[in-house]
Amino acid sequence: MNHPVSRLISNRAPGAAASAAALAAALALSGWVHAAAPDSPAAAPQAGVAGTPSTAILILDDDGRSISLPAPARRVITLTPHATELVYAAGGGDHLVATVASSDYPPDARALPRVGLGMTTNPESLAAHAPDLVIGWRTGRMDPAATALARLGTPLFVSAPGTLADIPDTLERFGGLLGTQAVAQPAADALRTRLAALAARYAHKPPVRVFVQIGEHPLYTLNGTHIVSDLLRTCGAVNVFADLALPAPQVSEESVLAARPDAVLLGAGPDSTRLIRAWQDRGLPAAMSGHAYALDPDTLWRPGPRMIDAAETLCPLLDAARKPQG
Repeated sequence: MNHPVSRLISNRAPGAAASAAALAAALALSGWVHAAAPDSPAAAPQAGVAGTPSTAILILDDDGRSISLPAPARRVITLTPHATELVYAAGGGDHLVATVASSDYPPDARALPRVGLGMTTNPESLAAHAPDLVIGWRTGRMDPAATALARLGTPLFVSAPGTLADIPDTLERFGGLLGTQAVAQPAADALRTRLAALAARYAHKPPVRVFVQIGEHPLYTLNGTHIVSDLLRTCGAVNVFADLALPAPQVSEESVLAARPDAVLLGAGPDSTRLIRAWQDRGLPAAMSGHAYALDPDTLWRPGPRMIDAAETLCPLLDAARKPQG
């Protein structure tokens, strides 16, 4: 007899397009559809010299490029939802003049004008808002926007956090770009404290093997380079498909069954219950034992402050799936 359907951490229903959106975000944030080769490794950039309103600001983005501003940015456009969340968390929400359709958090962001759908951006609309800073992500589809911004002389900051530790680091850099260090610094420190507490409690425990599911037909997962895999590591867990070459590879049901994960992780939505039951029907032990978990997809896939919320929710659940040693 199958175990009752595992707990759904969020009942927020992103609709049928959620899996495609999650996959697109996973590919872009993993750099699979990268617009240009970075000048230095993405993990290397640190905050540069952040100036006052009377001095220049020089900060490295996640492509290792130097972003130079004569003064803190006052007209900012974000081209990705995670950047929108980070700008608000850094105290710069009042300086946002536009964003993309998928930016829906915090609630104030829903009132901002839209310049595109995220993966596609309208260069003319960008120019009409006269930004002095645009924050985007790694995707070849941003090339028209990048070209338009280059013509305007508007700096483009590429934000692509690759680990949970990069999230507070990005908060600090945004504070430098926006002149809001008084808000950004304590917010970043608070996130680091929470991450340290999670790592101290879970990271050194016997590993829990996790299958991360995106979509169904076809079935995709994430490899070890994705930030979600770092989230798992923080919880003392490992991604069963970490060693696959592509950032978001397609896998078969048979390969998932053969991997015998201790837990399954997916984004919550209208199909979550059915997806978990399907794994139970296929005899996947993790699902049959109640260790299949669906989290709010916006907190799970977006590398912003709420991803630390997702980690705090997920770590105790995975701890329950941890096999006793000895």
